[in-house]
Amino acid sequence: MTDFDIMLVAGARPNFVKLAPLYKALAAWEKELLTIVHTGQHYDHSMSGSFFNELGIPEPDVNLEVGSGSHAEQTAAIMVRFERLLRQQAPRWVVVFGDVNSTVACALVAAKAGVAIAHVEAGLRSRDWSMPEEINRIVTDRLSHRLYAPSRDACENLAQEGVPAERVRFVGNIMVDTLRTQLPTIDQNKILADHHLEARRYVLVTLHRPSNVDDRETLTRLWAALQAAGRYETVLFPAHPRTQARLVEFGLPVPTKGLRVLEPLPYNSFLGLMANARVVVTDSGGVQEETTALGVPCVTVRPNTERPVTLTEGTNRLARPEIPSLLEALGEADGRRGRVPELWDGHTAERIAKDLVQEDPGP
Repeated sequence: MTDFDIMLVAGARPNFVKLAPLYKALAAWEKELLTIVHTGQHYDHSMSGSFFNELGIPEPDVNLEVGSGSHAEQTAAIMVRFERLLRQQAPRWVVVFGDVNSTVACALVAAKAGVAIAHVEAGLRSRDWSMPEEINRIVTDRLSHRLYAPSRDACENLAQEGVPAERVRFVGNIMVDTLRTQLPTIDQNKILADHHLEARRYVLVTLHRPSNVDDRETLTRLWAALQAAGRYETVLFPAHPRTQARLVEFGLPVPTKGLRVLEPLPYNSFLGLMANARVVVTDSGGVQEETTALGVPCVTVRPNTERPVTLTEGTNRLARPEIPSLLEALGEADGRRGRVPELWDGHTAERIAKDLVQEDPGP
């Protein structure tokens, strides 16, 4: 073990999108002393070797292959397998990303093993305890030695919760690093042509939260709203297989002509479609950030967001999962571009890497 051993831990595709720029920034210091761990929390058919190649990072050194399960089953399985790994490797830092079950599970194990934890995307709060992600965020932040906040409000949240200021770093949004790196490599005209689309002439949809897609009444209302929107313009909906299964299980009607349901898309393809959409409908935290960075209007189908800066400075607005609310929000999406928040400049990973390598974890 050396002073620069750093373990980067991810459990789902969005985690790797955040991990990629940090890996590259750290590799500039000492590549041989980095380890990438995939907990296997989410199986995603698009996460092949080409996915990691697109992001410019190697495939994970370790895959814990945990798979799906209830929150308790998944979290427990990750903890058991990650504990074994920490016994074999003794990193100086365990770096976790976002708010998935892998994030809190690995943070708990590292804390009890006496390994310093760094949380990338710290301090985000929805104040909605019905969201499992909110629990994961708060517990992870409480355990972390370094808390890398993407926005000023995140820093304020941590201060209000009594987190010592010396542990917090305002570094900006690491998702923007990847977006700015990947976007120039994408043939956006080809992506539009492949899907028979014109720029700014379609709606892009991504919905995955159980509260939206696993509840029959909610999904029925959302589906009806998308059907209605599809009568006037093209609505593109890359749907997770579970969501597609729910559409069949709930007996929802076949799509109208303008509503197209697709298989999940590779990251770069989705990014290209997002950059050219008239408006994006989502319940994803990362998409709220990416649309703000791109200046693309976004409608978030949730009662709240842990990323309020996308509302106050960016292009985002909230809508209820109801036909009038969603259609009104779509109709009012006017192409406004908003303002890119402070330090969303594509250099977040460099700031984090410098801090991780040069600073001692402390108590």
